[in-house]
Amino acid sequence: MTQELEIRECVSLEELKECVQVQREVFSLPQIELSPVRHFVVTRNAGGWALGAWDGDRLAGFVLSVPAFLRGKRAFYSHMTGIRSEYQSHGLGAKLKWAQRERALREGVNFIKWTFEPVKARNAYFNLEKLGATVSEYRVNFYGTDYGADENVRHEIGLASDRLFAEWELNSPKVEALAAGHEWHEDEVPRTRIEIMNDWVALAAADRAAASKEQKRIRGEFQAGFDAGLIARTFRRDDDHPAYFLYAKA
Repeated sequence: MTQELEIRECVSLEELKECVQVQREVFSLPQIELSPVRHFVVTRNAGGWALGAWDGDRLAGFVLSVPAFLRGKRAFYSHMTGIRSEYQSHGLGAKLKWAQRERALREGVNFIKWTFEPVKARNAYFNLEKLGATVSEYRVNFYGTDYGADENVRHEIGLASDRLFAEWELNSPKVEALAAGHEWHEDEVPRTRIEIMNDWVALAAADRAAASKEQKRIRGEFQAGFDAGLIARTFRRDDDHPAYFLYAKA
């Protein structure tokens, strides 16, 4: 991997086609579920953009921002972030997200929203602890039946595509601190916690029934917490008991 990648907008048709190719390589989706080139083109012409991380003339990864109107104001919906396998685990995802924040702020937008899987500890830690997003919305089976949890499995795994919505307030004290490279410690005492597993992919592959049972437990706990007016603001990594922590809304 080249030390310094250039992050810039994908503009030409060829560059947007390369985004589709990265999407095809990274996500375990059949052809019908892939966003086509025309989706990228329309998004750009509607006021959105795809930021790409370029290793010379090779696209290492990208983040796609779709224009949106949320909470009564202009916002962006972060539809997808894809990184080729050889560039993963080098912090590129964080660099793309922070570049996305900088671009949004330059355009006068201070809120970005996206979905992620509640059962995946790595994503939860990244979104809540590395980026400073919060969570207060849970959707059951948002996309329809989920496909393979492993990149080598291309068929449906028969589990609902439950999703949490990450809400990224770009000017919040926590996000500003993290953007500046500072640590952030939550002083408030959490009202409750929701434990998940460390390796959802392994559980889903080994025992679908057990995975479904765990998914329903986690779903119920999130729904109860959000119905009580709580918000998830932190996530603890732990080999045995990784967990979200929910707090009273400010």
